[in-house]
Amino acid sequence: MAKVKVGLVQMSCSANKNENLAKAIDKITEAAAKGAQIVCLQELFTSLYFCDVEEYDNFKLAEPIPGPSTEALSKIAKEKGIVIIASLFEKRAQGIYHNTTAVLDADGSYLGKYRKMHIPDDPAFYEKFYFTPGDLGYKIFKTKFATFGVLICWDQWYPEAARITALMGAEILFYPTAIGWSTAQDEATNTEQYDAWQTIQRSHAIANGVHVVSVNRVGFEQDGAMKFWGGSFIANPIGSILYKATHDKEEVIVHEINTDKTDFYRTHWPFLRDRRIDSYQPITKRYIDE
Repeated sequence: MAKVKVGLVQMSCSANKNENLAKAIDKITEAAAKGAQIVCLQELFTSLYFCDVEEYDNFKLAEPIPGPSTEALSKIAKEKGIVIIASLFEKRAQGIYHNTTAVLDADGSYLGKYRKMHIPDDPAFYEKFYFTPGDLGYKIFKTKFATFGVLICWDQWYPEAARITALMGAEILFYPTAIGWSTAQDEATNTEQYDAWQTIQRSHAIANGVHVVSVNRVGFEQDGAMKFWGGSFIANPIGSILYKATHDKEEVIVHEINTDKTDFYRTHWPFLRDRRIDSYQPITKRYIDE
């Protein structure tokens, strides 16, 4: 289908995992009522963003995939005839955990998962403590309504991830996200950081000629020290913003996109045609010493 209605669920979370799942299902239902065919949830939507601390008890939040959350979401996907993109904390085995997104097709079937490849380790974002880097490679999912790729948060900053996923046939790149501002920062720094975050993803849309859909959480967490900046958005294949959410409100956004735009922009701005794949071997090195 060339035209597809995508739904973005931007919401705040609590410490109660069951409440968060129920809230997400309510908002998925709202998106479906607005005509959404593909609904994307934010990163780790069943909990607070627990990676602000290195705490062993937080591993209890993890679950298998498929598992309880995908089972609940599968029912609503089938009932509403929609595709759901769900970011979860995966327990793969004892001592092995991943930051993982599951995809459920419009008939409720589980299509598979993508495990986050790039794992950050910054103040208040101590993800290396919890997550083993993804080992499934980059993935595309052929659903009833569109073929898309999923990348997760820190993956946003890497053009290689977007490029490879697009070359695999993704018509849309979805980025479930959890990113925010330190409340100790000044407004100029906050604005600069958000602009950089949005700009890098818009550049992926332009370079690859695909739509980009980024879904972030909102609200104060970490005892008020972090304000997740929302600002979920959709960019078209030339990088224009089709919709931008607020920075401080929960929103359920449904917007129609036309994946045929990929062919139009790729022929008028033929970046894929002009790639010099014979010259890119150095990109596989960590650093190029003289």
